[in-house]
Amino acid sequence: MDTRSAIIEAAATLLAGSPSGDVSTRAVCEAAGVQQPVLYRFFNDKDDLLSATIDHIWDQYLAVKRAAKKSEDPLADLRAGWDSHTAFALANPNAYKLMFSPTLRSVPEATAEAMRLLRQVLDRLAVQGRLRVPPEEAARMVMAANTGVALALISRPSQYPDGHLSVLVRDAIHRAILIEPSTDASPADDARKAAATTLASSLHEFTPQPFTSAESALLGQWLAQIADTRPAG
Repeated sequence: MDTRSAIIEAAATLLAGSPSGDVSTRAVCEAAGVQQPVLYRFFNDKDDLLSATIDHIWDQYLAVKRAAKKSEDPLADLRAGWDSHTAFALANPNAYKLMFSPTLRSVPEATAEAMRLLRQVLDRLAVQGRLRVPPEEAARMVMAANTGVALALISRPSQYPDGHLSVLVRDAIHRAILIEPSTDASPADDARKAAATTLASSLHEFTPQPFTSAESALLGQWLAQIADTRPAG
């Protein structure tokens, strides 16, 4: 293990065991067996060190998500992704809170990676015509809700003692972004709805844009109406 990695590992270990959720650079140097000038050869300041440490901790979690085999149903993957996110937060409360702390000046790179992996699952749902909102918007909704409930569980355990809250919020946000399949719909109805929602989710991706803003808005409304239309009968 190189010196930089040893410093990050030491910081991660100290952070996990810290009652306050903070670590000192002096303690990190002692744990890594280096002098402070050595630490500052690799990191600009404590904030830079913590950002790298958070990326290291999150990368271990994201590596599992990257390697996970896709199921036949992207909705199952979406649910599993939410649950693993919450489980990671509960297992690593200090690192999780730091990840989303506004006091950390250097934004950890893992935030973008987590969003990218989530977007991949939502893109699969969009292709199947199962999203009622564009994948980018759905990703922001899911990440904001998942982050919010995870922070509530680890920051205010006395106020939110029931871990099942995460499942309740998960199912609620999924109902908000997903189109529930109709049991009485014909294959043709399902195909039309799938085509409408898929096209609506990708309108913003056309380059160059073939429509004006007003035309795109109107087309989006029409496609949404097609997607939400109940089958006749």
